[in-house]
Amino acid sequence: MVLKGYPRLSETFIAQEIRNLEIAGVDITLFSLRHPTDKDTHPIHAEIRARVVYLPEYLYREPLRLMQSWRRARRCPGYASACRLFWRDLKRDRTPNRLRRFGQALVLAAELPAHIASLYAHFLHTPASVTQYAAVMLGIPWACSAHAKDIYTTPDWEISAKLAHCQWLTTCTQENHIHLRTLCSDLEKVKLNYHGIDLRRFDCPSPTFSNRDGHQQSDPVAILSVGRAVEKKGYSGLLDALAQLDPDLAWKFVHIGGGPLLSGLKKQATSLGISDRIEWLGAQPQHTVLEHYRAADLFVLNCGIDQHGDRDGLPNVMVEAQSQGLPVIGTHISGIPELVEHGHNGLLVNPGQQHALTESILTLITKPQMRQQYGEAGREKVCRLFDMNASFSGLRELITELLTQSTGRQKVAVKDPLPNA
Repeated sequence: MVLKGYPRLSETFIAQEIRNLEIAGVDITLFSLRHPTDKDTHPIHAEIRARVVYLPEYLYREPLRLMQSWRRARRCPGYASACRLFWRDLKRDRTPNRLRRFGQALVLAAELPAHIASLYAHFLHTPASVTQYAAVMLGIPWACSAHAKDIYTTPDWEISAKLAHCQWLTTCTQENHIHLRTLCSDLEKVKLNYHGIDLRRFDCPSPTFSNRDGHQQSDPVAILSVGRAVEKKGYSGLLDALAQLDPDLAWKFVHIGGGPLLSGLKKQATSLGISDRIEWLGAQPQHTVLEHYRAADLFVLNCGIDQHGDRDGLPNVMVEAQSQGLPVIGTHISGIPELVEHGHNGLLVNPGQQHALTESILTLITKPQMRQQYGEAGREKVCRLFDMNASFSGLRELITELLTQSTGRQKVAVKDPLPNA
């Protein structure tokens, strides 16, 4: 399995998938394109037994490993074909990242254990490129899972080429599914498979609902958001919306997540005069996030599309929040309406409509009975449609199919010793 980075706090759905595949008896080796940057991990990471190999994040830092890999990889049966594929891509994408993808693929092909005869990538952009080049070199099948940013920031020509070559691709929202099928000649290759969550880890047999309505300053309504401080999450607009609430209304806002825009958001909150109502907790492990889900009154995520076209698919944190009986405020974008039904289990606004966002927050602050109604409906929907066990069965069948198609690969007899992984 080829990942962009491992482990990552923001990718619990991947960790959950890895562990479930291990339980199902699949022997997994993880190849990560980057080293971890998060200080903490989730409990599920400690349960994962897969060996992790870190490919050279920057090629110039490991020249000997790269050279040894090239000497081995050029003896692979599909090396010439992989070079032609890379050259075709490079002519359309003349970037250093494209060169790094091929260099990492050389290392992946050279260091892949001989008993591994198939590759599976998470994300359609960089990880899928590295996986495709290595699979072509080795002459083995590969598959991919696509999510959000990787779909909408990858050129259509590149997506079509990858879809033509991979065995199958699975994606996590109906909108993604429809979009990707327009780029694929074989429609059956593109599969819809919601991530789902492990309801054992997010067990909530009887969620509690408060009667807070914003009238008691000593007991403010707790608003929670979990997400990285990046443009597509819309936190700047959310702060503006919160600042427009009546100053006499009792509320507090808790944000969980890291991200490059965090310091700017804190300054914005100060300039808006609401910093004393906000707790910035940074990135947190899953058990801490769960505690805050259970303590909050409502959940808000103001997703949008950033200047590069990046957007969310269906944020897992919204599924997690609803599993705990939290009413959700979200936006009409990507797969969010597939989870949040406006007026039934939450409220939706159009991206960028600050006044509508303020009104939605005000509504749920002042109407505790509506919060309970939406929270109960959301939890019921998650239990019915987003249970990990149901969604995992489809993926397990696909992985089984990929393993069945793997007929082994030719060993490359060379004298070069493998470098320490």
